[in-house]
Amino acid sequence: MLFAFLCTDKPGHLNVRMDTRPEHVAWLNGLNEKGVLKIAGPFLGEDGKPCGSLVIVEAADKAAAAEISAADPYAKAGLFESVEIKPYNWVFNNPEA
Repeated sequence: MLFAFLCTDKPGHLNVRMDTRPEHVAWLNGLNEKGVLKIAGPFLGEDGKPCGSLVIVEAADKAAAAEISAADPYAKAGLFESVEIKPYNWVFNNPEA
């Protein structure tokens, strides 16, 4: 089952995002190598700067998805003000469909 992580950065934490980005990208690459990662990228603010993240992963259930989300170096660094985990149905342009 797919799960979407809707992550909102804490205000004024762009430096945390940028400082932690190499570890975050390495973590995403690891998920991708395992076939867990489906989609990932930042949300952008009006100023064009990153202000959150969208990550979609495949997991057995919501608890497993929450474990994956908690392992994100951004989450561990305290970047996120909130993280919402929602089941996701990829209907259009799904390469696996």
